[in-house]
Amino acid sequence: MTLFLIIVGSLTGGVVSVLLASTLLAVRPAALERALPRLVSFSTGTLLGAALLGMLPHAAEALPVPTLAATLLGGLLVFFLLEKLLVWRHCHREHCDVHVSSGPLLLIGDAVHNFVDGFVIAGAFLESTPLGMVTALSTIAHEVPQEIGEFSVYLHAGYTRRKALLLNVASSLTSVLGAILGYVFLSQLHDVGPYLLAFAAAGFLYVALADLVPAQRGKSTLGGALFDISLVGMGVAFIASIVHHH
Repeated sequence: MTLFLIIVGSLTGGVVSVLLASTLLAVRPAALERALPRLVSFSTGTLLGAALLGMLPHAAEALPVPTLAATLLGGLLVFFLLEKLLVWRHCHREHCDVHVSSGPLLLIGDAVHNFVDGFVIAGAFLESTPLGMVTALSTIAHEVPQEIGEFSVYLHAGYTRRKALLLNVASSLTSVLGAILGYVFLSQLHDVGPYLLAFAAAGFLYVALADLVPAQRGKSTLGGALFDISLVGMGVAFIASIVHHH
């Protein structure tokens, strides 16, 4: 029964987040194209907030600062290398706003993060059913703004709406894998969780700072720039409110 609850809890978190993110599919293409820069700004805030206010503080509870810093640095170097290997110019426009590699990079980082979410949900359910339910619900609240932002990043990187939705679904399913492995091998995998969190944080930071921020430079008026900054702040504040509340 516990394993069933763990699977349902982890699957619900991913499915609900993806369904909410897919509401962007109902927006007309022209309107969505105009809204994409604003959505990317909000996404930048959620990625930064999730990495710096959520993942890294949790990893720091189990890892000493030098180890955490080394893991984060290693993760950044890995994602830098991955970008060099994954960059391929398959853009249908003359000038791409975001490197197409940001999609695969974000997919990797999000998959690792969702895997860890599933692992955490499994551990909570093994402690008690109420604790597991609270953890699963807080995961949904934490993931929704990120999934919406990530969906916009995939679109901004040139993916079709269908492919963007499939990528979100694929990355969300790793939470189920994490939950099952967490249930079966919890004692063995327990020490790995903080390292995975730090690695996932590196992926989110790299995409936000190396791809999304540069893509927004020099393409707006002063008023537009201030609006984008406010959207980044809103993304950070939203994540901060969830982290602080839980």
